[in-house]
Amino acid sequence: MLDLNTIKQAYQRVSGVVHRTPFTHAPILSKLSGYEVYLKKENLQRTGAFKLRGAFNKIAVLVEKGQKGGVVAASAGNHAQGVAYAANYFSIEATIVMPESTPLTKVLGVKEFGANVILHGSNYDEAYAYAVTFGKENNYTFVHPFTDDEVMAGQATVALEMFEEVEDLDALVVPVGGGGLISGMAVASKALHPACKIIGVSSAGAPALKQSYDAKNPIDTLSVRTIADGIAVRDTSPITLAYILENVETFESVCEDEIASAILFLLEKQKVLVEGAGAVGVAALLHNKIDLPKGSKVGIVLSGGNIDVTMLSLIIEKGLMKSARKMKLQVLLVDKPGALHAFTKILTDIGANIVHIGYDRTSIDLEFGDAHVSVSLETKGEEHQALIRQKLKESGFSFSEGH
Repeated sequence: MLDLNTIKQAYQRVSGVVHRTPFTHAPILSKLSGYEVYLKKENLQRTGAFKLRGAFNKIAVLVEKGQKGGVVAASAGNHAQGVAYAANYFSIEATIVMPESTPLTKVLGVKEFGANVILHGSNYDEAYAYAVTFGKENNYTFVHPFTDDEVMAGQATVALEMFEEVEDLDALVVPVGGGGLISGMAVASKALHPACKIIGVSSAGAPALKQSYDAKNPIDTLSVRTIADGIAVRDTSPITLAYILENVETFESVCEDEIASAILFLLEKQKVLVEGAGAVGVAALLHNKIDLPKGSKVGIVLSGGNIDVTMLSLIIEKGLMKSARKMKLQVLLVDKPGALHAFTKILTDIGANIVHIGYDRTSIDLEFGDAHVSVSLETKGEEHQALIRQKLKESGFSFSEGH
């Protein structure tokens, strides 16, 4: 069973290898929420996520027991990098099975640590099933990302570090996928500071553990779909659910837009880059999912920072559109000399910066003598965009807006 003694032993094993990541006060989030908010920046961990802690502890225990054969793991990325790093540290061969949709940055991250990568299945659970079979066929030890006491003990060291920095925390806000991180942290917290509330946050697109928590029974889902790929777990582990039901007071979920806005907020306001899974705690705070007395000291785990650059650019682009800092227009012009200049002069006069422009006179839905101009503009908020619409209408331009 997972207990404080096991967790302290794990801390001794990992402390010389993992970074003691910053646990710092977040003044902007504190002012917005009315709480004293502290961020545990596991996105700055070696390998870019907390998962190294559990993987290293598990493999260190195997080595202590004299088991130096190969290891196999299934992971969407962060656990994979943790296992690969730990196996490389102990000179053990590692094979990682990853879903076929895994971002390239995570695949390359695993390979850089010397592990073999097999891409199999459309989600974590299909990769997991294949990895278990692979392990049995090749006599490799399977390293589970969450349903394992040594792994959970390693993840729990996050809580020990947080309490060493801020002893009187009133609540811990923890991302939840399979439940290994919150199970370990909750056991540590209840042993050290029983009054501290544990708040789990999952993605609404991966609802298995949230539904199971509400029903008090394990419930599996048919599929998952979320930008928070680090917590995209389809099936519920009865083992982690038992720990969660015993120790977690509140379990919330956040939607995709809320996760994306939290990623953008952290990047822009806190100068911190996190992946979707790492942003769910802040998303819950920003969107009023956390209900605590004002002035409470709240520690939020930013669990990882291994975000795919393509996904990040999409989040930024959509965020700029939603916050009225970018605007897309399709404008109907008479196809004659000077028409385009007259249009762009209006934009120049009101300070709208053109970042992309296209001119189409051949589309079959255009009348002869007409043209479509599509423009992307940098704008300065809702009032500025309203002024752009007003000036174009006053000048007789017909236009539509894109999203």
